Amino acid sequence: MSVSKRRAAVLGSPIAHSLSPVLHRAAYAELGLGEWSYDRFETDEAALPGFLEGLGPEWAGLSLTMPLKRAVIPLLDEVSETAASVEAVNTVVFGADGRLRGDNTDIPGMVAALRERGIEEVESAAILGAGATASSALAALARICTGEITAYVRSEARAAEMKQWGERLDVAVRTAHWDDAKAAFGAPLVIATTPAGATDDLAKAVPERPGALFDVLYDPWPTELAARWSMFGGAVVSGLDLLVHQAVLQVEQMTGCSPAPLDAMRTAGERALAAR
Repeated sequence: MSVSKRRAAVLGSPIAHSLSPVLHRAAYAELGLGEWSYDRFETDEAALPGFLEGLGPEWAGLSLTMPLKRAVIPLLDEVSETAASVEAVNTVVFGADGRLRGDNTDIPGMVAALRERGIEEVESAAILGAGATASSALAALARICTGEITAYVRSEARAAEMKQWGERLDVAVRTAHWDDAKAAFGAPLVIATTPAGATDDLAKAVPERPGALFDVLYDPWPTELAARWSMFGGAVVSGLDLLVHQAVLQVEQMTGCSPAPLDAMRTAGERALAAR
């Protein structure tokens, strides 16, 4: 088998909606990797060990989405410090020696997406939500936020989790109840990590001179919050920006080709979303 014939894929459940194949295939085309392939496989936690055991030497890497980001960790030979910091792996790279290395490109992907919009450093920030994406957002903010981070959550249990993540990441985290989430909009940077529709009721509270909004959703887009934010001239970073930047890092790790073609990948993603 030619070493140029390599495989990669995205795993998760559900997985049919994933844009990863579109982004990675666009990168392969731009990089001239005509014999590389990238697929998607519906895989849950129970099926993951068997899937990994069945992979041959042609495999270069995997992208992982929920619910596999934490479940994969015990199955790996090595985990990067970034992934370990939030106990979440979204990237697995197959070494020439057969070792599996896990990494998290969501965190540096968030930082890169913000920097692309000119957001290098903020004095404070707010996070809407406290799920898995919120911990990655907190880790990203640990790299660019010099002051306090406020997380708006729905329960005491979620508040405790965010405070624990803050201690682990060595960042100052204050929690507030979701009922007071409108107060988040006074921060220079707001990261919305909630499911579709969760922030719709907050859109009318966007101030006339908002700071920056990072809304991790990309379909449907724009969200009501992002649309209102843009209307008032605030900077908006989308979930597609995040998806593309984290995929760029994945492509570079899996193929060894750097830099990955950011513009081509983003254009492919935009076209795919427009066709839905």
